[in-house]
Amino acid sequence: MTPLAQTAQAIEEYAPFLQDGDLLEVLQDLADQVVALVPDCVGLSLACYAEGVTFTMVATTAEIAALDAVQYLDTGPCVTSAEEGRVVESRAGDPLDEERWGSFVRASAALGIGSTLTLPVIVEDRPTGTVKLYARSARAFDGRHEQIARVFSAWAPGATTNADLAFTTRGSALRAPADLGNSLQVQIAAGLLAAEGHVTPEQARERIRDAALRSGLTEGQFAAALVKLFSADAG
Repeated sequence: MTPLAQTAQAIEEYAPFLQDGDLLEVLQDLADQVVALVPDCVGLSLACYAEGVTFTMVATTAEIAALDAVQYLDTGPCVTSAEEGRVVESRAGDPLDEERWGSFVRASAALGIGSTLTLPVIVEDRPTGTVKLYARSARAFDGRHEQIARVFSAWAPGATTNADLAFTTRGSALRAPADLGNSLQVQIAAGLLAAEGHVTPEQARERIRDAALRSGLTEGQFAAALVKLFSADAG
């Protein structure tokens, strides 16, 4: 697994505020340890739940970041884990998951994700974030929850505690390269989201903008993922 380009950029911006040494090396080591435990794991992300806001600090692939963003549009296991402070696992084909997290389940299926595992990050008895893992097969994480939790237990709390320090700076940097608000892809995605969610196109575009920022994607990248998801549903 390799970092998303926006993740590398965010790490560079966070560096002055964090005390984890070379953060990119730390994240790569964590990813390597997880893959050693779960060879089927194809991505991970670390989200911070601070002051009522959940945003993704780390995503290893654009597909995984898109799945994070879909949860911020609606809901999903990562939001549930952060709010309730418990381990949450989801599997393809589980009717209960479909009922609770319909958009996320459909997006996972469209991207070939068979299961996810979300671990809460607890600081002083309070959930402050989540570690999210994605795998291709439906039972990739069975019997490995405790081992995976140990991989992240010593590092994740400090990372999520400090992650919000540069959030405003990061948001400005992600928007600076180009204004994608008028791109055809964003307009199409906003129209589709507005029709499904019974909101105005302006509200849909704002939701896309917010979810993309939280997940570390550009609006154009997330809009493309949404169009793909809607197309899969229509098929």
